[in-house]
Amino acid sequence: MSNQREQLQQLDSEPQVEEQVVDVTDSEMTSQSEIEDTVELGAPSLAAALEALLLISEEPLTPLALAELVGKPQPEVEQQLLDLAEQYVSEGRGFELRDTDAGWRFYTSAQCQDLVTRFVTDGRQAKLSQAALETLAIVAYRQPVTRSQVGAVRGVNPDGVLKTLVARGLIEESAEQDSITHFETTTYFLDRMGIASLAELPPIAEHLPDLDSLDDLLD
Repeated sequence: MSNQREQLQQLDSEPQVEEQVVDVTDSEMTSQSEIEDTVELGAPSLAAALEALLLISEEPLTPLALAELVGKPQPEVEQQLLDLAEQYVSEGRGFELRDTDAGWRFYTSAQCQDLVTRFVTDGRQAKLSQAALETLAIVAYRQPVTRSQVGAVRGVNPDGVLKTLVARGLIEESAEQDSITHFETTTYFLDRMGIASLAELPPIAEHLPDLDSLDDLLD
């Protein structure tokens, strides 16, 4: 009996090992969620993912296309695009994020127009000739327009210039009307001009003859 009492006393005197309960805090759970989102997106955030896609894309991207690429709901993507656009403007960045008819795309800031103009016109960038610019203006303001109508305005054969503008992707042949080929501007033309639609072109159409007058001249 004395031995048993001694053993019990020895057990009582030994330090007890308490169970340790791991408490996962809200911040730790949030961090884990952010890690999982990063793995899914392949980017640090939704904003970063959208920026990366828009930078590498040669064409504007619609909210639907972006939502499919990042695996997020379209309304969430649209709101993030709007937030980014406002952020760039408020921070006075050298670029802007704009929503056009073809989708979202980066453009240089309107406040940097003078700088960009100097860069484009200093000889290091391929420029359109005066003839090409005149022909492009005719097509832009009087489209769809025929080859003969363009020639009637300029007074010269426009075939070579029209081929150049088609090769540059600025104009294209539209559906034939009465077996006659017509030309109109492309979405790429709008992108290069930095506008969403033809309605935003400078108001100079009044200085060009209308199509009826051209047809009378050709007749």
